[in-house]
Amino acid sequence: MAIVLVALTALVLLGAGCGETVGYTEATGDRTNGKELFTAKCGGCHTLADAGTTGTIGPNLDDAFAESRRNGLGESTFVQVVRDQIAYSIEETSTGAPGMPQNLVTGQDAIDVSTYVASVAGTGKAPSPAPAQTTPDKPAKPGAAGDAAAGKVVFTGNCGGCHTLADAGTNGTIGPNLDDKPHSSELVTERVTNGKGAMPSFSETLTATQIADVSAYVSSVSGK
Repeated sequence: MAIVLVALTALVLLGAGCGETVGYTEATGDRTNGKELFTAKCGGCHTLADAGTTGTIGPNLDDAFAESRRNGLGESTFVQVVRDQIAYSIEETSTGAPGMPQNLVTGQDAIDVSTYVASVAGTGKAPSPAPAQTTPDKPAKPGAAGDAAAGKVVFTGNCGGCHTLADAGTNGTIGPNLDDKPHSSELVTERVTNGKGAMPSFSETLTATQIADVSAYVSSVSGK
């Protein structure tokens, strides 16, 4: 994996051709800002334990960096790989799978995200345990009442990387723009629970309460 990461950096830079490149990026970014940006813009597609995100559309970043970290590669290499992938990501894949839009974050924000991811990916940190439940959680049903405020947190951590929603401050472009039209809580519940097209099912990663909460939130602010 160490060799793969180094080769990946070289290939990305070559793929940029003779045009302007991002150059060498040092691990001097603001990790706190980087974590907030990653959670809002990237967590819907990527798993990263430290951020508490469980996206499955893109690579699991803990898996991607764990072996290289064990093999002794330093954070400076990881920073460069992440920064390059932000700038030169593949927007249209040969397999038809969802691609990653280039430059989801730019400038200092991109450095902050790269610094944050490089500092935590593959470190073995486990996500915070879910609250204990006294009874089995049942699947959310259409129309189930939810807490919109709590749903906003669920949305930014799991959906914002793929969807644009002004109220949440997200601008993902992989999935539909939720500002374009209102979405009912029943529709949101069905999509989050079962998935559709490129969107995976979140029935195994979100509790029924979380699904009800995010449905209440999206239905209250979409299409505004």
